[in-house]
Amino acid sequence: MQNDDPRPPRPTTDRLAAVSPAMRRAKQEAQASHVTTGTVDVRPDGRTTIDCSCGMVLTNGPDWSLDEHIRLHRAEARYLALSMAAPAGMPRLLPVSRTRLP
Repeated sequence: MQNDDPRPPRPTTDRLAAVSPAMRRAKQEAQASHVTTGTVDVRPDGRTTIDCSCGMVLTNGPDWSLDEHIRLHRAEARYLALSMAAPAGMPRLLPVSRTRLP
């Protein structure tokens, strides 16, 4: 039987997995810990806010939308979680100490 699929075979061992279990778990936990709750509140001054399940109140500002704040907040949460789960010697765009504190 001939294999006409041009893609290379997928790795089958954990050592070659695209994402380690620790990194996958960190990303999933960050995603689950930072969801918006309730409804959008329009303040008397015109700002809009919504609560995050982590306790932070997300808001729009003079140069950013509420959606942009939500996206940045979630990205920061993912970054922090992945940063803490990453192996200490992994090369980084933002240098960190061996204690992995970003």
